Parts: sequence; C-alpha cells; structure tokens
Amino acid sequence: MKFRLSPRRNGRGSLFLICCLLLGSAAIRVGGEAGKAVATENPFPVAAEASAPKDDAGPKLDKEEMSEMLVAFKRREERIERMEREIQIRQKALRVADEEIEKRLKVLEDAEESLRSLLAIADTAAEEDITTLTSVYENMKPKDAAALFEEMEPAFAAGFLGRMRPDSAAGIMAGLSPQKAYSISVILAGRNADAPKG
Repeated sequence: MKFRLSPRRNGRGSLFLICCLLLGSAAIRVGGEAGKAVATENPFPVAAEASAPKDDAGPKLDKEEMSEMLVAFKRREERIERMEREIQIRQKALRVADEEIEKRLKVLEDAEESLRSLLAIADTAAEEDITTLTSVYENMKPKDAAALFEEMEPAFAAGFLGRMRPDSAAGIMAGLSPQKAYSISVILAGRNADAPKG
C-alpha cells in the first residue's frame, strides 16, 4: 500500500513550522531586549534622584545682577589700585625724609666734631694762658703779687696759688691780709677733701 502525500497536508505543516520558527525568534529577541532593559535600569532610583544635580539648586543670576557684580568688582579693583598708589607715594616721601634726616645728621656730626675741635683748642689756649699767668705771678715780687691777689675773689686766687711753686705761693700768702689768706687757705684745703683716699 502506497501512501501519497497530498500537497494540502504538506503545505499546512510547512506553514506551522515557519510560524513556530518566527515565534521562537521573536521570543528570543524579546528575551534579549528585556535582559538589556533590566541591566540598564537603575536599581536605586531614589538614590539616583538625590545625587543628581538639580537645576534649581541655587539662584540663577540674571544679566542685571551679573552687571552689578562686575561693576562692584571694578570699583573694588580701582580702590585697591588707588590705595597702592597712595602707599607708593608715602614710601617715596619716607625715603626722601630718611635722606634728609641722614643729611642733617651728617651736618650735625660735622658741626659737633668742629665744636669739639674748637673746645679742645680753647681749652688748650685757656690752659696755656693760665700757665703763663701763673708763671708771671710767680716771677713778680711777692709784695706786688700779694696786692693783686688781695683784690681777687678767694676761689680765683686759690686757683693760681694752687698751681704755683710752694715757695712763691708762700711769699704771696705772707703779704695777704689774715682774712684773705684764711679764705684762700680754706678753699685750697677743701679742694681735695672729696677726693678718694687710697
């Protein structure tokens, strides 16, 4: 017995097989896309929202506010530049004042040195004059010198007598009045009373 396949039956089976293949292919595709969708989906949506930057987190500056800020910055920069110029001017003035002070100190030092030299010359000249005058009084006759010393102040006379040789001083003191001789003697004795004794 021979079986014959009818073309109708073969067509139905082929159609059924193609439909199954198409459905399987669609299921595979849907399953693959679903896996991708699950993998890319954020499992923590609340945390993602909290960490995402918000557009309205801070106040937005409009053009007018930006312009005001720029003007304020410019004014501040001008004020700083003005202060820097004033500081530079003051520094220059201080440098000039320092130079002037140094010049004046130099002039004062020169004047002081000159004065010191003049005083040294004057002291030397005065010392020489006193030495010469003392020598003159020593070489005078004691009676004539005593008449001069009688007219002098006791302290002034004591200064000369203290410089003279003892024999000349004694001759002059002998010619003085007792009161004058006493006054001069007290001054001469008291001159070295405060000197340290060794």
